[in-house]
Amino acid sequence: MIFIVDFGSQTTHLISRRIKDLCLDAKVIYPEDVLSEIKKEMPDGIILSGGPLSVYQKGAPDIDGKIFFLNIPILGICYGFQLMAKMLGGKVVSGKKEYGPTELRIHNSEFRISSRLPNKFTVWMSHGDEIIKIPKGFEIIGSTETVPFAFVADREKKIFGVQFHPEVEHTEYGSQILTNFIKVCDKNLKSKILNLKSIADNKSNLIGNIKQTIKQTVNDSYVVGAVSGGVDSTVAGILASDAIKDHFIPIYVDNGLMRDSTKEHVEKIFKDHKVRPLIIDVKKEMLRRLKRIIDPEEKRKIIGNFYIEIFEKEMDKLIKSGKDVKFLLQGTIYSDVIESQGSRHASKIKSHHNVGGLPKNMKLKLIEPLRHYYKDEVRRIGKTLGLPDEFIYKQPFPGPGYAIRIRGEVTKDRLGKERQADNIVLEELESSGILKDVFLSFPVLTGAFSTAVKGDGRFFGEVIALRIVESKDVMTSKWAELPHSLLQKISSRIVNEVPGVSRVVYDITTKPPATMEWE
Repeated sequence: MIFIVDFGSQTTHLISRRIKDLCLDAKVIYPEDVLSEIKKEMPDGIILSGGPLSVYQKGAPDIDGKIFFLNIPILGICYGFQLMAKMLGGKVVSGKKEYGPTELRIHNSEFRISSRLPNKFTVWMSHGDEIIKIPKGFEIIGSTETVPFAFVADREKKIFGVQFHPEVEHTEYGSQILTNFIKVCDKNLKSKILNLKSIADNKSNLIGNIKQTIKQTVNDSYVVGAVSGGVDSTVAGILASDAIKDHFIPIYVDNGLMRDSTKEHVEKIFKDHKVRPLIIDVKKEMLRRLKRIIDPEEKRKIIGNFYIEIFEKEMDKLIKSGKDVKFLLQGTIYSDVIESQGSRHASKIKSHHNVGGLPKNMKLKLIEPLRHYYKDEVRRIGKTLGLPDEFIYKQPFPGPGYAIRIRGEVTKDRLGKERQADNIVLEELESSGILKDVFLSFPVLTGAFSTAVKGDGRFFGEVIALRIVESKDVMTSKWAELPHSLLQKISSRIVNEVPGVSRVVYDITTKPPATMEWE
């Protein structure tokens, strides 16, 4: 068992997933509960997560220093490393901020935790503070160009610290570092065999367990499901349909903010599973409610509240027809939850319309069977359920749709421009054979304007930004290095075909610091 202490990192849950993928059990706990949890069960190791605050900031989460003297191997990641260094006599200051990829150089490979690592590799950073003095007894394992103490160890105490994030997909050899830490923790591998088997059994029974949970939660009640045509809501809907049969009623809200043919796609995918969704057309009303709304958080909340209003109206109709509707099923996944401040010490990044954007007083109780899973895990579940590959690997699309890809007010005219530009991006990526290799692609109507020359005359039009990224689990991403000729073709088509556009720019920002979407 590895304890993972949650200081509010966006990737705390991801650390847990990585440890479980390496066939060891993991338990996420809060820093204030560490000693009481240790009394209940002595862990083989402890991982201190990252976090959004500075270790010197008022109200920043702390931990009891006794844990460093219990002879339990400890790995501090980012904030966890900085807090550990501060408490053990090192010095942390507000230093060079780093977000995204950088090169780590290994100076000392004699430690077990640095076993099988190359001399240099790419790691993912996300920090605002830096350690300028390490505690007594610590040695340097690796450094970056700007961070001398990027990877350190106290040989005697078996305490390790990394300034980067080994748990994220884009850190090379991150799994090897976590594997090495587990080996340091694991006193007797043979004693874990039964535990490994139980974890493997639990993975193989995953879908059965989810369906059983839905059945037990619902009993004889009916469930309405919010389906948007995306992988998450569809997989959640198919799981519910398989579990409770005709007691599940999917609803697609046709709000005019989705990509072309989404409605037809929803009808087909559920028809293939012998389910007929209800289609509610609210296109005109949606635009009316978004009129003069500029703030992205307000957009998300308006859309989230409107959805609940629609579902509760449908609930009332179904109840009058004799169906006891009590639940609303959503395809919420873990990245939605954590960005909406889903844990005690986490920072709120944005209110996802299906999490932070929901009203407080709802008649319907929520069921979110995918809440603790990542996008790549949801895709694997969908594949096991028999959904076609072209759907499983379809690009994710945000629940608020084009509303959050249009900076500023959403009007019928701007919605048309965004849809036209989006279709151009998809068409060109498809014809070049690259669409299947990118995780997400979309244009943004930025609300910024620039001068152009069209027909030998001055033209002052809106700037469109392209966001095209590669990712697996949404927690980190890198911009897609597309051929310049393809970018040129996309740019030329948008400027020539979409009215009112003066130029196109390409967003080359990683996550972190950027989020996937602009709003």
